[in-house]
Amino acid sequence: MSAPGVLDAASVPRLARGVRLRHDAVRSAWVMLAPERVLFPDEIALEVLRRCDGAARVQEIAAELARSFDAEVDTVCADVVELLQELSDGGFVRT
Repeated sequence: MSAPGVLDAASVPRLARGVRLRHDAVRSAWVMLAPERVLFPDEIALEVLRRCDGAARVQEIAAELARSFDAEVDTVCADVVELLQELSDGGFVRT
């Protein structure tokens, strides 16, 4: 099990309480809404965030993305951990 606040391949990420992923029709873009904050995830971050359901482990998310994009799973997993750690540090994602 991961230490609090530190993500690894075995972590099970989900959006933090009060954080929502929504499509903004006015901007025609996906946004991540949090109290008094808005993020505009790029396409890759959006693919990761859509899979943060509180059930899938980071390694499972990375394996699915690696299959979808024909990439090496270890490289994808490292990138996913880095992205989710940044979002966790910002209070957008928790495990």
